[in-house]
Amino acid sequence: MSIVLSTLNARFAHASLGLRYLLANMQELTPQTELKEFVIGARTADVVEKLLAMQPRIIGFGVYIWNVEETTRIVAMLKRVAPEIVIVLGGPEVSYEYQDQEIVRLADHLITGWGETSFVKLCRAILHGPQPLMKVHTGEQPPLEQITPPYALYTPEDLAHRTLYVEASRGCPFKCEFCLSALDKTAWPFELDLFLEQLQSLYERGARQFKFVDRTFNLNVKTSLKILQFFLDKIEQFPSDPVFAHFELVPDHLPEELKTSIKKFPAGSLQFEIGIQTFNPEVQSLVSRKQNNEKASENLRWLREESQAHLHVDLIAGLPGEDLSSFAAGFDKLVALNPHEIQFGILKRLRGTPIIRHTEKYKMVFDAFPPYSIVETDRLDFSTMQRLNRFARYWDLVANSGRFSSSLPKILRDSPFNNFLALSDWLYDKTDATHKIALDRLATLIKHWLVEQGMSSEEANELVGSDYAGKIASTDPKNKTKKISAGVAPDRQARHLAA
Repeated sequence: MSIVLSTLNARFAHASLGLRYLLANMQELTPQTELKEFVIGARTADVVEKLLAMQPRIIGFGVYIWNVEETTRIVAMLKRVAPEIVIVLGGPEVSYEYQDQEIVRLADHLITGWGETSFVKLCRAILHGPQPLMKVHTGEQPPLEQITPPYALYTPEDLAHRTLYVEASRGCPFKCEFCLSALDKTAWPFELDLFLEQLQSLYERGARQFKFVDRTFNLNVKTSLKILQFFLDKIEQFPSDPVFAHFELVPDHLPEELKTSIKKFPAGSLQFEIGIQTFNPEVQSLVSRKQNNEKASENLRWLREESQAHLHVDLIAGLPGEDLSSFAAGFDKLVALNPHEIQFGILKRLRGTPIIRHTEKYKMVFDAFPPYSIVETDRLDFSTMQRLNRFARYWDLVANSGRFSSSLPKILRDSPFNNFLALSDWLYDKTDATHKIALDRLATLIKHWLVEQGMSSEEANELVGSDYAGKIASTDPKNKTKKISAGVAPDRQARHLAA
């Protein structure tokens, strides 16, 4: 092979949509191009050995916030043992503020932004001349109809074992300053009929889980309705062969016709990721986030009470101008709306995002290394941010996991944030760890905590024991009744459905 496209995914279950777009658009160079994916945590020398075995002249790396450090080591070793191989970089982590990045210094070329058109042109020049003189190339943004869809490149193994990422549109019209999409001019839709043909092809090949990466799935309601109808048709025609679709939803835009469609989906077939981020209007204004909080709350309440969609709702700690009490109030408000999962995120300073303009005024200090998390602000000192980081991790283990649905209300009681923060502090004091806590140990710790809060040992044992046994059973392949009721929803979502 002359050209290898490679990246390190966060886990095996992820399949790189970006690299498949590049491969689908290699035109006459397609026969001499191959895709090779790895997973973070792989030994650098092993990755380099496997890449060299492919005898490439060019290696294109997709660089992201989760893999930049490991990819830097891979590129450094490649340049030492095989300096003749041309290294081309692309991806969001190297598209902005790249001047001082070690990985960019080591590489031969960098394509910033979109790569579908620019990468194949660069490869032609490297292979056939004239040799490119510039190191940094600004990616061309072609009309979407000129981009060949990548979905045929999902292999049978991908369909069987990995998350299939799809997109009906690219870009975002909103300008939230913590998000790279703030740099987009607008959102661009793919031609809908062609996209639906691609979905149909994936379905016919056996795909049953679809994750849409669109930032604003419900921006164009007519398009949203047609895509939802595609999945509804499959569910109605083949009720014993369920599908699962994940969408990112704008929280304050849910017109009646969209509600009508959503309401038709059975449990285990639909998930919405909904970014609230903050309920504080002043903070929203600071980060250029336009959100009708009252309407967003009303829509969340409707989705929880009137639909069977699984709700995964995001909050961000560490935004400029937000102190602990403000965040706590927003968290408690969201808990009262009862989404299935609250993704407690810590603000990250993604390269290129406008959030940097608040750094001096709000004394925002970010970690110098990926994922560039906020470690201190003028409202949240380092110690408090550490507590919030631990809160986020324990919340994921206890609440989002779906394993302690009966115990959780007893933990949260009338002050969810403060009570869970107290549990978080206690867990850390007892374990000195936030990772690699075995489930049986976590269950035992929660029982002890409940007893310390005044619950009898018998009640705590029964409560946590029923959670522990019930959630293990809900995803046990031998328990066919509960497994089927969750459709093809991933295990985590299935546990919430079994609650």
